[in-house]
Amino acid sequence: MKAIYFYYLALIGFFGLFALLMLWPTVLMPPTDFPVALRLLITVTPLLLPMRGMLDKQLKPCSWAAYISLIYFIHGTIEAYVSPDARLYALLETAFSLLLFFGANFYVRGMKRH
Repeated sequence: MKAIYFYYLALIGFFGLFALLMLWPTVLMPPTDFPVALRLLITVTPLLLPMRGMLDKQLKPCSWAAYISLIYFIHGTIEAYVSPDARLYALLETAFSLLLFFGANFYVRGMKRH
């Protein structure tokens, strides 16, 4: 399989995770005990760090995005186990983080072979 397909898979995971993390605390389930702006700052900022390099198809930011996605995988798995109300969103977070992780890893691996 061509490496570019894995890149597109990683982008789907990246932007799906980005959109979910933006919508979850603002529209879908607004928190009552924590400021929304602070939660957005904490959850979305790590995704913004490798964004430019990832859009330019650079290998190092893609690998860093894969590492960062593991944080969201852990958060989504724990949230799905702990909170039955947010289980759907947590499972979506887990799925998008896995798409990002595997897509970015296989893209970097495929591009290093060429």
